[in-house]
Amino acid sequence: MKQRVFAHRGASERYAEHTRAAYQQALAEGADGVECDVHLTEDLELVCIHDPTLDRTSSGTGDVGDHTLGQLRELDFSSWKGAAIPPQFGGVADQLLTLEDLIDLLRADGRELDLAIELKHPSPFGLRLEERLIAFLMKEGYDPETSRLANLHVSFMSFNPDSVRHLLERVPADVVCQLVADVKPNDLRETLGPLTAAAVMNLLKRALHEGERIIGSGAVGIAGPGIEYVRAHPDRVKRWLDAGLRLRVWTVDHDDDVDLLRALGVQEITTNRPAQVLRRLRGEPTPGRV
Repeated sequence: MKQRVFAHRGASERYAEHTRAAYQQALAEGADGVECDVHLTEDLELVCIHDPTLDRTSSGTGDVGDHTLGQLRELDFSSWKGAAIPPQFGGVADQLLTLEDLIDLLRADGRELDLAIELKHPSPFGLRLEERLIAFLMKEGYDPETSRLANLHVSFMSFNPDSVRHLLERVPADVVCQLVADVKPNDLRETLGPLTAAAVMNLLKRALHEGERIIGSGAVGIAGPGIEYVRAHPDRVKRWLDAGLRLRVWTVDHDDDVDLLRALGVQEITTNRPAQVLRRLRGEPTPGRV
């Protein structure tokens, strides 16, 4: 079985995540598909940004949903990474991508590609995010029966069970991925404080339990565990595979994890390092190693 390799936010180890450069690099490296996260702007445009805020990955600050697309276009989304962008990948002002920009880029590649779209929650727009996404795709020529758009096979992902259930009413179940990850209380306490962390922890645990239930019931066609979840729950992962589910594991950047997933029979691997993972799957040595 040939594993399919998805570039996580593009080739995001090399260039800033979700940028034009990161996605063009991923295509140049031969990724089978790409993954992106989408948020809505204040004027309801779909943009490829992971965080609900701008502070970590741009020169701006504040919530994505409080800015118009025009305001976001004025920001620098690439320099924080410290990687020089080759001229063929555009300038700093070209790096922010709307979902439409990304789809245009993938269409231009011409190959058969997978596009995995993660809907980010909590969103200030609630499930309008899902509605806006489906309406946009339909306008672009998306076929909801085959989940195809030109040369792209589109799938949908979320950690939020409500988002997943909403998507299941609108697109084929075999292209819906329920994401799951174990909750890490220490990380939450450090960033949120003990009281807020406890409340958030309960919400996350309920979402995880419901997500596992959705996967176990066969309601979705794709399970999306993180690599740490796979290591912690190998028996559960094996049950999902034995039940015929497709597994899309994230974020896989090390050779030993690639080997583990290949041995388990995991079908799809999401990575920040598509070239390295593709080489490992082909049995080729990693450059620089003897």
